[in-house]
Amino acid sequence: MSDLFGTAAPSPEPAKRTPKPEAAPAANAGNYVAADIEILEGLEPVRRRPGMYIGGTDTNAYHHLFAEVIDNSMDEAIAGHATRIEVHLGADGYITVTDNGRGIPVEKHPKFPGRSTLEIVHTVLHAGGKFDSKAYETSGGLHGVGVSVVNALSDDMVVEVARDQQLHRIIFSRGKVVQDVENVGRVQNRRGTTTRFHPDPEIFGPTAHFSAGRIFRMTRAKAYLFGGVELRWSCDESLATDEVPAKAVFHYPEGLKDFMAARIEGETRITDEIFSGRSGKPGSHGSVEWAIAWTLGDGSMQSYCNTVPTPDGGTHEAGLRMALLRGLKNYAELTKNKGAANLTAEDVLASCSAMLSVFVREPEFVGQTKDKLASGEATRMVDTALRDAFDQWLAASPQQAGKLLDWAIDRAEERLRRRKEKEIDRASATRKLRLPGKLADCTQNAAQGAELFIVEGDSAGGSAKQARNRANQAVLPLRGKILNVAGASRDKVHASQAIADMIQALGCGTRDRYTEDDLRYDKIIIMTDADVDGAHIASLLMTFFFQEMPRLIENGHLFLAMPPLYRITQGAKTLYARDDAHKEELMRTEFTGKGKVDVTRFKGLGEMPFAHLRETTMSPKTRTLLQVKVLDDRDATKSTVDRLMGNKPEARFDFIQENAAFVTDLDV
Repeated sequence: MSDLFGTAAPSPEPAKRTPKPEAAPAANAGNYVAADIEILEGLEPVRRRPGMYIGGTDTNAYHHLFAEVIDNSMDEAIAGHATRIEVHLGADGYITVTDNGRGIPVEKHPKFPGRSTLEIVHTVLHAGGKFDSKAYETSGGLHGVGVSVVNALSDDMVVEVARDQQLHRIIFSRGKVVQDVENVGRVQNRRGTTTRFHPDPEIFGPTAHFSAGRIFRMTRAKAYLFGGVELRWSCDESLATDEVPAKAVFHYPEGLKDFMAARIEGETRITDEIFSGRSGKPGSHGSVEWAIAWTLGDGSMQSYCNTVPTPDGGTHEAGLRMALLRGLKNYAELTKNKGAANLTAEDVLASCSAMLSVFVREPEFVGQTKDKLASGEATRMVDTALRDAFDQWLAASPQQAGKLLDWAIDRAEERLRRRKEKEIDRASATRKLRLPGKLADCTQNAAQGAELFIVEGDSAGGSAKQARNRANQAVLPLRGKILNVAGASRDKVHASQAIADMIQALGCGTRDRYTEDDLRYDKIIIMTDADVDGAHIASLLMTFFFQEMPRLIENGHLFLAMPPLYRITQGAKTLYARDDAHKEELMRTEFTGKGKVDVTRFKGLGEMPFAHLRETTMSPKTRTLLQVKVLDDRDATKSTVDRLMGNKPEARFDFIQENAAFVTDLDV
């Protein structure tokens, strides 16, 4: 490089290197010839790519092998040829599945001369008796690959077939025949197929093993799904636990209803009854069975097609959602409940424990593992089966139906509230939300010691602003009576400007989004006139806090101010009376001397001179505050609030009639 843009110095001459001879091109390099085409025969594709057939080589795939074997036995039972299935899990990692069905045919197959049908079924992909409805009207296995895939991925498999009082046995290893079919001998009182296999550690790893609890639950589930079969479970004693017995027998004629009752045992129910039923002949094409319970626990949906679990749902679950949503909305329309307008299927199914089983001829699944049903007809089948049954169930139990409808509407309103708050959160991410315009805030920033007075009307607000201590006392005037939240929908609550102002001023959020650390004031003081209207406004405000911010009350932040109704003066002596009874007491005890007694009745806080308001109601030295607390029995409190403040006037009327005799003074 040149020095100060002068002449560039010459670069040193590179060292001379002896060139290497060019390598000869590899044979067929860059070419694509016939020899590159690899042909995998038999079950070799399964061992090369197990994920294509069982979804991988993890724990789920490992247990899927058992599902494929027991599904074959269940197909025999559903077809009416087997009444019993036995499952045994050994400590050596082997699983044995036995049924008393017809048994897999053992004679030579016409398309494979010299080879047994029993061998073909286990060694040839897409070989089976379920491609048409001649042998099975409905079945869990339709691709003809289930048991052959299990064979390919097992290092040892022994299959025994008892047919025509003869016992036949064949042994495989990694998809290949180790011992051809042999007639073991004559057997009495035995028929069906027994499959004993051990998954190959070369595929799944040396530490992979069956979970006794999982296999036990899978076995029991099959008994629930088809009441016509008895499942017999056993395992080696070393595998038995408190939850997994060494031996058990499962037979559930009531099917999914029995399953659901056991599943939700101990949970608090929203509806006492389980909505269950069955349409069509069990196991036949088009049959649908369901069991649904609404509880306060964690809900879930378990669905099956031809007894095969479909954890990813599918078209049959879509039919169930459609039927339940439509049925509940129809019931709301009949009972003139307008709150169901915003219901969605998710609102109806929240915390819902549902089980659904359908039987479909030649169902379509997403993938070989059959995790999701894709058959379009399943939606119509389930919707049709459940629609009338659900309508009748709701009509037959009005009390249960009312509970369910109210609960679903609450879920919908909660969903809409959360969506609204998320929208506010998104808005606040781009711009800082301002405090309500009518809020006269205090100057201190810390919440400790800060007080917010909620007053009725601008007039009272004006007096309170003059009477307050600006350092730690804030004033928020509300215009008129706020919305009664106990009888309002979530949409109406969020549409109320007065409620929005309060929520914004407090800054702590509502319901499950309430955050104590974000509360801007230590004391929230409701300050209304000492008359009937003032008491009503205070009741509406307390109802709001009880429903929307219960933790604010529980943490001791809510208070009622006690403004006076009367000012009594005699000479230089002045006292204040809370109500008529207090006035009469003061007249008897404090104003007994000579001289004219002047009694002034305040029409409202707005009419009270700010100096008097400060002295009687706002100054911590001379005021009286009542702390609002919730009784220990919160449910009883909620029941009372709903009765007095809810949207059922007949409940309030009953309360008035029950307590009218105790009224001694009326402000009318």
